[in-house]
Amino acid sequence: FNTPENRFTIPYGRVSSHDQKPDLDHQMDVLMAHCKSEKWDNIEPIRDLGSGLNYKKKGLQRLIALILDDRVERLVITHKDRLLRFGSELIFTLCEQMGTQVVILNPREEASFEEDLATDVLEIITVFSARLYGSRSRKNLKIMQKLHEIPQEISSDSDEKL
Repeated sequence: FNTPENRFTIPYGRVSSHDQKPDLDHQMDVLMAHCKSEKWDNIEPIRDLGSGLNYKKKGLQRLIALILDDRVERLVITHKDRLLRFGSELIFTLCEQMGTQVVILNPREEASFEEDLATDVLEIITVFSARLYGSRSRKNLKIMQKLHEIPQEISSDSDEKL
């Protein structure tokens, strides 16, 4: 195993599209500021641009390779879903096996089953509709706007039941 001096702290940021690049810049600023405030050395940031359902992103592939090579002391992310939309638990298990600490700056509050389901379905539809229609088509944008309204409707419906 590598010694802590040979291992990296990896602040990992990801956004889904080029339109969100300013969000990625902000995300990385927050991650780097946290790493500096903790006085962590050997910082090696990784930025990714792509869907949370895409397991072939260059940054994610690099992160996995570094973890498997026992080169990652800690992984720092802003939110759990910045790593992957589905399957982040697999990466977290890999980190645990390799002695890599996972730091999530903004752990999510527990959502209801309905909210989780609506968010998951929305993510899947977003990815596949972008592939089908092209991410810039007007038709796709209208579909996406309507789909983004669904979680709020479900949330307000569940609030009314209470």
